[in-house]
Amino acid sequence: MSEVTIPSITQDDVNNLEKFIKDTVAKANAKGVVIGLSGGIDSAVVTKLCADALGPKNVLNVFMPSRVTPVEDYKTTSELASMWGTEFRVVDVGPAVDALAAVLLSDAETPLERGNISARCRMIVLYNLAKKRQYLVVGTSNQSEIMMGYFTKFGDGACDVTLLANMYKTEVRQIAKLIGVPQPIIDKPPSAGLWEGQTDESEMGIRYEDLDKILYEMEQDRTDSQIAADTGLSKEQVSDIRRQVGLMEHKRLPAFRPPEF
Repeated sequence: MSEVTIPSITQDDVNNLEKFIKDTVAKANAKGVVIGLSGGIDSAVVTKLCADALGPKNVLNVFMPSRVTPVEDYKTTSELASMWGTEFRVVDVGPAVDALAAVLLSDAETPLERGNISARCRMIVLYNLAKKRQYLVVGTSNQSEIMMGYFTKFGDGACDVTLLANMYKTEVRQIAKLIGVPQPIIDKPPSAGLWEGQTDESEMGIRYEDLDKILYEMEQDRTDSQIAADTGLSKEQVSDIRRQVGLMEHKRLPAFRPPEF
């Protein structure tokens, strides 16, 4: 088994991301950015990068709990916003989620169905606030999630700027250390927070450390057999990941349209 080495994140990468943020906001003639802050590593990294690039007074963080959101997440998010000097608002999406669920879902609703409604309600909140302030919505999905389709279409996947789209989850952890994200947030099990006890890795059935190696090698045009040999994972598991990436392509693309007449 050979060692799979994903290139390390450097300070130059941080500088380039911050320049990208500045340039994008300026080009859009926007006055700032709005970010959904959950208490997880991705939204924390995006917040810190934007605060450093634009100044914290031009960053609005919004914490949007529902009835399954852990109480400690409020403390975590408010402390982060206070530490970095960003504006902080709390918008409870629970009543909106409950109202839509009552109309749309049956008694046999699944946690995923309600979770998708929650994600889309949060999107509505972010875009409403962004419109009022002439801000851009900055998304928090990373490359691992995007390739796997691990996001809600027109929910947490909806944004004007997708800052982490070229960074695997393991790279997000690297950049978090570089820019000073608190260690407890880096160590926190990744979760979309869509239902109680939900974690990314349990839902996907694979650790990010293993997933990212597979995804990276796929992008290097390695075959399933080669990736299995390089990572020590089974060929079946590698093939399953490749299949999932292919099936989720529609979530990464604009709406399908017919050829021109």
